[in-house]
Amino acid sequence: MKINWKFWQGSPYVTPNTTASGVALRRSKKLIGLVASGIVGLYALLVVGLGWWWSYEPDRFDPVQVAASRAATADVEPVTGFTTATTLVVLTEALLDKRGGFLSNDIFPPGVYLDNVPSWEFGVLVHVRDLSRALRNDLSRSQSQSAEDPDLAEAQGNYFYHNSWIFPETEDEYRDGSVRVERYALRLASRSAQETQFYARADNLAHWLAEVETRLGDISQRLSQSVGKRQLNLDLAGEPAASMATDVPADAETRTSWFKIDDVFFEARGQTWALVHLLKAVEHDFAAVLDDKNARVSLRQIIRELEATQEPIWSPLILNGGGFGFVANHSLVMASYISRVNAALIDLRNLLDKG
Repeated sequence: MKINWKFWQGSPYVTPNTTASGVALRRSKKLIGLVASGIVGLYALLVVGLGWWWSYEPDRFDPVQVAASRAATADVEPVTGFTTATTLVVLTEALLDKRGGFLSNDIFPPGVYLDNVPSWEFGVLVHVRDLSRALRNDLSRSQSQSAEDPDLAEAQGNYFYHNSWIFPETEDEYRDGSVRVERYALRLASRSAQETQFYARADNLAHWLAEVETRLGDISQRLSQSVGKRQLNLDLAGEPAASMATDVPADAETRTSWFKIDDVFFEARGQTWALVHLLKAVEHDFAAVLDDKNARVSLRQIIRELEATQEPIWSPLILNGGGFGFVANHSLVMASYISRVNAALIDLRNLLDKG
């Protein structure tokens, strides 16, 4: 049988992919694929790079120097309470103005997948909220029946927004809160605004420290639970007639989820970072009270223990080895420092209460 090659080579039977236009189409599709892959790869590289750049804890600052500088800029005197209020403002600004800004409410990469920095932010925010409440309820009022400061009342509400991306935006609320606290601080330093006060009394300081103790006690427990431990139920210890809403086991094992260990650790880093600055401000504003109770050295030791929690982390991961295992356990190390701080705070509060 003889094949007619001319028949098969005729143009009606040539497939489109073998024509010049077909080849050009394949080349254009390949080029589009390469360009799209390049764009995706570049975007992924940019997201990873930004994520690394944003995973950053702000540097520490000297609250007394910063307050003095801001007082000089505003042409006012840094009176009693000015340093504490200004430190609250600067902590808020650190949350909002650090690399990447406030990440807890981000809904796009890289912020949406970064969990360590939002945990750190929440740790700072815990003590910002507590101090704003203490300023409103105790430090700015002489007694329970006295009128509260309007700016501080509004600021406390601003600080309790969280994870709202828009309508209202969390950053705007926190910024408004810091502006209101700053207005209070400036009125505090003005001799004409005699109704604006800050009462540096031992009972006010002891009341705020009691709140700090509960925060540190909670975070210390969660850090210690990184390896899991069986605990006896001490909820009703010392109260024979006490009761609870529901029955609980006499002992139980508690363990922090493996996926939450680094989050708890960085929340603790945020809490201790904020407390370093707040306690330094308190040392300045409550200097006379601390000296009268011979408690300044106790406070300084607490600050020193807290500063140790801010040492650089040289491991790329938060390790979770056994308590006496071969691999380190960063959570237990942090819990050790915080437990010592908590015990020292209890002693300090007893000094303030009894002298």
